[in-house]
Amino acid sequence: MTVMAACRLMGISRATRYRRGAPPRARKAPVPQKERPQPAALTEQERARIEAFLIDEEYADLSVSQVFYRALDKGVYIASESSWHRVARAGKLNGDRRALATHKPSVIPELCASRPNQVWSWDITVLRSVDRGRNFRLYVILDVFSRYVVGWRLEPNERTFEAIDMITDALAREQTKPEVLHADRGSAMTSIDMNRFLAKLGITQSHSRPRVSNDNPFSEAQFKTMKYVLDYPRHFNDIEHARDWTTGFINSYNTEHRHSGIGYYTPESVHNGSWLALRQQRQAVLDAAWAAHPQRHRQRSRAHTIHTESWINNPQQRADRLEKLSQTG
Repeated sequence: MTVMAACRLMGISRATRYRRGAPPRARKAPVPQKERPQPAALTEQERARIEAFLIDEEYADLSVSQVFYRALDKGVYIASESSWHRVARAGKLNGDRRALATHKPSVIPELCASRPNQVWSWDITVLRSVDRGRNFRLYVILDVFSRYVVGWRLEPNERTFEAIDMITDALAREQTKPEVLHADRGSAMTSIDMNRFLAKLGITQSHSRPRVSNDNPFSEAQFKTMKYVLDYPRHFNDIEHARDWTTGFINSYNTEHRHSGIGYYTPESVHNGSWLALRQQRQAVLDAAWAAHPQRHRQRSRAHTIHTESWINNPQQRADRLEKLSQTG
């Protein structure tokens, strides 16, 4: 019987019969590229020689390309320039190879205010003009405990002597001086003239860490409150327009705005202590409402009191957050 007839009888093709009779040899698993022998690869001795050039004291401050060509000028050729760069990357010898200055970590400011005029915070924000490229600078000093604006000034530019004048006027109005004046690291805040002025008055300076806005939270929050009111002009016609609007806003902020951070009392009432009488008044109204309809309340309402301390970077809260993160992580 022929192969063709037998395959037809069995119901298989001739290719299947031949394949089963002479199966192909098993192929070895492919070798990964990195494990294959590379005839052009550098030897360990050559790599070590390149690294020796890169860490040599004579070349330690030079780029990899500079070292390669200086070695080439001395008649030394180990590998191509790109190979030198690969060896440098593998040994973390690339990037800026100069001896760079190191700085101590910035100290986290930790400030606590337990009464008005103990800690002041100040900052400068930009108010836009209708004229492109011409803006105004609003300087504001805030009492950290009461959130009361103790001083402000609006000028075309940011300059140290204007900030000093603003602080001087605030000290005269308050008839006292704070223990600490906190600010960020703007040029007016860290200038030599400002340092001398505050040192002469015996006021301790405190500064935010670089690029950390949370280190000056009260001033930042006050600026946000200002720029989110409904009648805030996105652009001011001129500096007098800006001063007039700011005067109205700050008067309203100090005397009318119920601040959530101080029990929804006004900054002025907390600053001068009149919030205590207002709290009693609120409590009397709440007691009358309870007496009239006790069934409407699950419990007797209590008028808000204010915080006993206002912190910038409370260390206990920070420790609690870190502990919680460590537990969840």
